[in-house]
Amino acid sequence: MKDIPITETVNQNSIAIDEMKPIEIVTLMLEEDQAIYQGVKPCLTHVASAVDLIVTQWKKGGRVFVVGAGTSGRIGVLDAVELGPTFSVPVDRWIGIVAGGQEAMWQPLEQHEDDETKVVDELRKYELNECDVVIGMTASGSTAFALAAIQYANDMNAATIGISCNYNTRISDVSDCAIEAVVGSEIIRGSTRLKAGTAQKMIINMLSTATMIRLGKVYQNQMIEVQLINDKLRKRAEQSLMDIAEVSEFEAQALMQETKYDLKKAIFISMTDTNIEVAERYLQQANGHLKKAIRNFL
Repeated sequence: MKDIPITETVNQNSIAIDEMKPIEIVTLMLEEDQAIYQGVKPCLTHVASAVDLIVTQWKKGGRVFVVGAGTSGRIGVLDAVELGPTFSVPVDRWIGIVAGGQEAMWQPLEQHEDDETKVVDELRKYELNECDVVIGMTASGSTAFALAAIQYANDMNAATIGISCNYNTRISDVSDCAIEAVVGSEIIRGSTRLKAGTAQKMIINMLSTATMIRLGKVYQNQMIEVQLINDKLRKRAEQSLMDIAEVSEFEAQALMQETKYDLKKAIFISMTDTNIEVAERYLQQANGHLKKAIRNFL
C-alpha cells in the first residue's frame, strides 16, 4: 500500500509479541518508548512558536480550543481540565473538545471521528473569532473531526496549530503552526494510544504549561495561581510563601489569611514590604505577572 502513515505500519521489533513473556513485553514497550523523545525533540522549535502564538492570542482575550477524536481528544480534554485547579484558568478560556462529546471520555465512540459537522457546530456555538486558537490533535494527521475544526478556524481567521505523528500531514498543510512528532510504528499496529498518544500528551502539556509560565502564573518554579480548595493545597501555598519570601510559618499563615489565601498578593507584600492595595495596583499594571510587578515596584 502506497503512502501508508508511519503510525499504521508494522513494527518489526514486535512481530513475536504474542509469544513473549510479560517481562519481555514490558521491556520491549520501554525500549520502544525511547523513540518518543527522538520524535518530540526535533519539534521543539515549532512547539515554542506555538506557545508564542497562544500567548499573543491570549493577551487579546482569546481562548484556546483543543480538538481531537479518540485518544487525541481525551488527552486534550484531560489537559484542559487540569488547568483550572493548577493555574486558575477559567473553564471557558481553555476548552477541550472530543468527538462524541463528554460521553466519549468514558465510552468508545470513535465512529464520530469522521463527523465534520458537529465540531463546526460546537465551535460556532462558542462564537469562535480571530482572537482564538484552535489546536487540532490527530496522530494520523488526517482525522476528519480535527481537520474540520482547523479549517473552520481558518475561515474565522482564528490562529491554528496542528499536532500529528506523521510526516507532511494534511493537518500540517492547513495549520498556521505545524507540529509533527514522528515516533514510528506502534508495537501493536495502529494502536496510537501508545507512543503517539504519549507524544501528543507531552506536547499539549508543553504548550499549556509554557503558556501559563509566560503569562506569569509561575514564580521561579512554583505555582502561584493554584485554586486553594483543600488543606493540602493551602499548606503547599504557605510553604511556597515561606520558600520564596523566606518568612516563618507563622508569618506565612498570617499573610495568607490577610490576603484571603491569594498567594500572589502575599508574595508581593512580603517581597516589597507593602500592603494589599499596593499589591493589587502593581499586579494590575503588570497584567498579573508577579515578577514584573515586583521589579516595577523595586
